[in-house]
Amino acid sequence: MPDFTRLILFLFCLTALVESRKPKRRRWTGQLEMAKPSHLFKKNLDVTKIRKGKPQPLLRVEDHDFSMRPAFGGPAIPVGVDVQVESLDSISEVDMDFTMTLYLRHYWKDERLAFPSTSNKSMTFDGRLVKKIWVPDVFFVHSKRSFTHDTTTDNIMLRVYPDGHVLYSMRITVTAMCNMDFSHFPLDSQTCSLELESYAYTDEDLMLYWKNGDESLRTDEKVSLSQFLIQEFHTTSRLAFYSSTGWYNRLYINFTLRRHIFFFLLQTYFPATLMVMLSWVSFWIDRRAVPARVSLGITTVLTMSTIITGVNASMPRVSYIKAVDIYLWVSFVFVFLSVLEYAAVNYLTTVQERKERKLREKFPCMCGMLHSRTMMLDGSYSESEANSLAGYPRSHILTEEERQDKIVVHLALSSESNSSRKKGLLKGHMGLRIFQNTHAIDKYSRLIFPASYIFFNLIYWSVFS
Repeated sequence: MPDFTRLILFLFCLTALVESRKPKRRRWTGQLEMAKPSHLFKKNLDVTKIRKGKPQPLLRVEDHDFSMRPAFGGPAIPVGVDVQVESLDSISEVDMDFTMTLYLRHYWKDERLAFPSTSNKSMTFDGRLVKKIWVPDVFFVHSKRSFTHDTTTDNIMLRVYPDGHVLYSMRITVTAMCNMDFSHFPLDSQTCSLELESYAYTDEDLMLYWKNGDESLRTDEKVSLSQFLIQEFHTTSRLAFYSSTGWYNRLYINFTLRRHIFFFLLQTYFPATLMVMLSWVSFWIDRRAVPARVSLGITTVLTMSTIITGVNASMPRVSYIKAVDIYLWVSFVFVFLSVLEYAAVNYLTTVQERKERKLREKFPCMCGMLHSRTMMLDGSYSESEANSLAGYPRSHILTEEERQDKIVVHLALSSESNSSRKKGLLKGHMGLRIFQNTHAIDKYSRLIFPASYIFFNLIYWSVFS
C-alpha cells in the first residue's frame, strides 16, 4: 500500500511539472494592437555592458603580465615627463626645506594596452586601473614627505590611446630638502631643486626625459611667497650613479628665490640702528647725572640683546656668520662702547676732582674776596693769563709738578658793582659751568661714534646689497 501511494504522488508531481513548462496562450481581447515605430526600440550600443557568453573587453588587462615593463628584454622604454606647479606653499629656513604642490604627468607607450577603435578616441580611467597595469616607479629624491591628494577621490587620471600611448597624471604635494646658504641672510638668494628619478629601473630599462624640453615645466601665474620673490623656474637632467645598483636618469626642477628685505628692515635693521643712536644721547647728558646715563646705557644694551636673540630664534644653528649677525653685533659693540665711554668719563672726573681737592688744600685762597666762585678752565688759556686771572702775580707761577690739567681760579664778584655787570658775570659763569661739566671724551665721542657708524653702514650695504 505505501508503494501505491508513492506512485500516485510521483504521477501528480510529473503532471504539474509538464503543465508548468507549456507556453501560456495569449488571451484574445478583441482589440488590435497598433504597431509601434521600430526606432523607439533602437538603443545606443553600450560598450561597457557585459553580455552573456564570452566577454570581449577593449583593454585586455587579464591577458598580459603587467608586472614586467613594456618591451621587456629590449631597449630602454622612454618615459616623458612634464610638470605644472600649482603652488609653492612654504619655505622653512629652520628645517631647510620647501613644500610644493604640482601636477606630475608621465607619457609612454605600452602596446599591451592597444585596442581597436574606428574613431581613434582615447579612453580615460581613474586610479583603479593603475593598480592593474604597469606604471613608471618615479619618486622624489631627498623628499621628506609627500602624498597624493584624495579629495573627493584619488586625484589620479589614466588616459589610454588606441595605439597604446598612455598619459598618467596625478596631483601631489611634496616636501623636499633644500640646501640653503645663509651667509648673506637676509640679503640672500636661494636656489632649490626638486629631483625625480626611477626607483628600480636603471637607464638600461627606463629612460626618463623632459617631454618638451624647457616647456615641460609650467607654473601657475598666481604662484607667490610672502618672504620671497620667485625669479626663475627651469629644468635640467643628468645621470645619477649608485655604487650598488648603477646609473639612473634624474630630472631636476630648479627655481631661484630672492628674499624680500623690507620685512627685515622694519623688524631688525631699523630697531638696531635706533638703539645705537639712542645710546649716543648719553654724550649730551651731564656727566654728573649718573643714574640717567647708566640706565640709558643698560637699556640699550638689553634691547640689542633681545633683538639678536629674536633673530637667531627663527634661524637654523649654522656654524658660520650671517650678514645680519655682522650688523647686529657691530651695533651691539657700538652700544656697549657708549657704556664704557661713560665709565671712562666718570672715572677720569673722579680722579680730576680728587686732584683739585688736594690743590685747594695746598693753596688755600686768603685774598679777602667776597662771594668767591670756583670754576675749571681748559688748557687753552696761557699760564700767565690763568695766574693773573686767579689773582696770582707772575712771581707765584706754579711749577710743572704742581700745575694740573685744570687750573683752579677764584673769581670775586663784588657786591658794590652795578646790577648790569653782575648779570653779565653770572651769564659767563653759567656758560663756563656747562663747559666745565662736558668732558673732553664726551666732545670727541659726539663726532667719532656717529661718523664711525655711518662709515660702517656704507661698507655693509655696498658689500651685501
